[in-house]
Amino acid sequence: MTQPPALLSLVTLGVSDVKRARAFYEALGWIASGASNETVTFFHGANGTLALYPRHLLAEDATVPDRPTGFAGVTLANNLRSERDVDAFLERAKAAGGVIMKPAQKVFWGGYSGYFSDPDGHLWEVAHNPFFPIDDDGKMRLPP
Repeated sequence: MTQPPALLSLVTLGVSDVKRARAFYEALGWIASGASNETVTFFHGANGTLALYPRHLLAEDATVPDRPTGFAGVTLANNLRSERDVDAFLERAKAAGGVIMKPAQKVFWGGYSGYFSDPDGHLWEVAHNPFFPIDDDGKMRLPP
């Protein structure tokens, strides 16, 4: 019997204020699902779903202490079709209340990227990777 492929279908971000976080992500162009409510917001993505949930409740659900740790060793990424798209998206994130952590620049692996943090400190990389094209549906395609 073959194993099913690994699948990342949902990423949940623990946030301090769901309403504020929802407004931030909507300003970036995410569209909330009708399944959202005052406690949790779900956004459709090209490759899965992003959820916003109160940080203290997420920690409680996972049975771990809710304590900020600084850099958590995780970044999320938005890969785009061009360097111009990267610059425009970072400006949009800044205008929505995000903080630019690293301005976009050419990077050692041959692409172009920068970082911003959302109002809760979650780090996002915004990148153009010429080796991983974006298809018409907005999905990044890895080489076989």
